Amino acid sequence: MTVPVPAAQKAGKEAPPADAAANEVDNARSPLIAGFIGSMFLVFGSLGVGWLAPVSELRRLPLFIWMRTEGVGVALSIVLLAVGGMLLVRAWLRLGQRVRVWGLQARKATLQAVVAWGLPMMFTVPLFSRDVYAYIGQGRLMVEGMNPYENGISALPNYFQLGADKMWTEAPVPYGQFFLWIEQFVVWVTNVQPEACIMLFRLVAVAGVILCIIYVPKLAELHGVNPHRALWLTAANPLFLTNFIASVHNDALMIGLALAGLYYCATRRVVLGLVLVTLSISVKPITVVFLPFIGLLWAGKGASWPRKILFWFLTAALTFGLLYAMSLVNGFGFGWVKGLSAPGSVWIWYAPIGLIGLVVASIFNVFGLDGWGMAKWVYDAGKVLMVGAIAWQVFRGEHDRLMRRLTLAFAAIVLLAPMIQSWYVVWLIPLFAVTGIRNDWQVKAVYFVVSFFMVYAISDQLDVFPYLQSEDLGLALTLARNAAAIIALLFAVYLIFVDPKTKSLFRKRDEPGLRPII
Repeated sequence: MTVPVPAAQKAGKEAPPADAAANEVDNARSPLIAGFIGSMFLVFGSLGVGWLAPVSELRRLPLFIWMRTEGVGVALSIVLLAVGGMLLVRAWLRLGQRVRVWGLQARKATLQAVVAWGLPMMFTVPLFSRDVYAYIGQGRLMVEGMNPYENGISALPNYFQLGADKMWTEAPVPYGQFFLWIEQFVVWVTNVQPEACIMLFRLVAVAGVILCIIYVPKLAELHGVNPHRALWLTAANPLFLTNFIASVHNDALMIGLALAGLYYCATRRVVLGLVLVTLSISVKPITVVFLPFIGLLWAGKGASWPRKILFWFLTAALTFGLLYAMSLVNGFGFGWVKGLSAPGSVWIWYAPIGLIGLVVASIFNVFGLDGWGMAKWVYDAGKVLMVGAIAWQVFRGEHDRLMRRLTLAFAAIVLLAPMIQSWYVVWLIPLFAVTGIRNDWQVKAVYFVVSFFMVYAISDQLDVFPYLQSEDLGLALTLARNAAAIIALLFAVYLIFVDPKTKSLFRKRDEPGLRPII
């Protein structure tokens, strides 16, 4: 069903007059080139500190040996990685500043940025995460006839050579049947060759990126939001590109399918939309939260409660019927349900619930009590608040704001969890972009969030050769992370407080004479 849009909100949808089109973007070439350089820095930096499988043939190449085992090579890799990542942030901000009118020329510049910045990332050694190696291990389980919902990758001979994080050795798989098929196909067709597997998984992620590029503008138009600005906020965003292409996360396919499904549900093609959302759930089940909102959309504006309940039932019946049919192919059933508990068992200091849990644990530990037992209560309280927030958005609010209500419910899942990863944030950016991010504190919050998570990602996961410091095997990694963090943080401080071109974007009020971003 089409989302109604007040006429006053449709400003920016139509193309500007022909004589103004040439002046829509003020010389996009400079930020495009700067971002390309930043992306190339990531490529070369990844040679030294990106994640390589122990069995990778690349480890035998002289350039990789020098970049990964010599102090100078590792230091150069860290500098390139940190500077390159933050150059991408600056290029993205500057591209937005160069836009005078968010019309077709701005869309063209955004798509050029996605290609120029994203294409080099196709050839990086996996950065900021090694989940892709877990995908390979799970695919190998499938190829060898084992159930990934019952067997960790430790069931495989020489599993440690696959390169996956040790947390995956016994962890339940949190992915749905559709993605398991993709993993199985990739491993089967490549015969478990790591680099070939990574390239195919990257192509899967790029398919998700393309879906986002297609459907973000379409959804934005349905909501009276400028589609070209929404595309820039989403697809050219360095956090989006690095997490989906450089890090090879399957979240790209998950959110791309979900956005496509939402669009068709909102334009009276609900069955097609539900099939796409079901495929999204069958990649990562977190998008199951979309279903009650799709049911409301299907029921229509002004629907009575019996009608809403009926369409909730129809939505659930179609979705879970498809999921059940898919589960019969391998006989795995709904084994992915067990894997959903894994993210709730860990925490991180910058997540609000994680920080509160840390503080509570520290206080109780001082008095000799079970601090981490109390922290678990905090995490459980966060889950209760999460369920309450989702229920509030489902049962309360205007029909015309259904997509925004869905976005807020999805945000509650992220913000009220004890663990927040940067790719969790990337789930939210397209949804907020298509429902409207104002040019005030809202867009400034996006700038800060992107800058923070880029700095954190650059310093968080580095594959550093442990024998650089023979007297202390942990010292090399600590020094590398600290160095990466300092370089990236200094660059972020420069962007926010010093750079004459970008510092105005982070100020409380826009300076007189600055061009508005919408």
